[in-house]
Amino acid sequence: MSSYQPRYPTQANVPLELPYYGAPPIEAIKRFWQKYAVFSGRASRSEYWWWALASAIVSGVINAAGSSGNGNTGTSNALGALWFLATVVPSLAVGARRLHDVNVSAWLLLLALIPVLGWIALFVFMIMPPNPAGQRFDRPSQAYPPPPYPQQPYPPQA
Repeated sequence: MSSYQPRYPTQANVPLELPYYGAPPIEAIKRFWQKYAVFSGRASRSEYWWWALASAIVSGVINAAGSSGNGNTGTSNALGALWFLATVVPSLAVGARRLHDVNVSAWLLLLALIPVLGWIALFVFMIMPPNPAGQRFDRPSQAYPPPPYPQQPYPPQA
């Protein structure tokens, strides 16, 4: 009998409603597309940064194809526009979920509109470790109901 245990938990062990800490690259990218426009909940650092790397690589390839000088700049521009349109909403969503994991509002994504200082502040938020208080942004599905809490009596009405 082998006592081999996988380095990362399997996808089946981490529901989409919860952040996948230590997500391997392929799983992080799969989760990105599965949660296309989900702005509630949380995303782990690995989910966010693996997607950021994959997106940067694809964008770089598209840009390099357009600047290769073989006359297909129009095709490259069209591909770049399609890539942007396909990924703008889910990229904002994963950014919002990442900010939730740090326990701050997703409205802080608007910092990206402030040149340099806003970008630096947003970068700092994205690299911060998770904060357990960020669970307040979770919206559990019916498959994973919240734990039962004892009923608290209402204070007496005057």
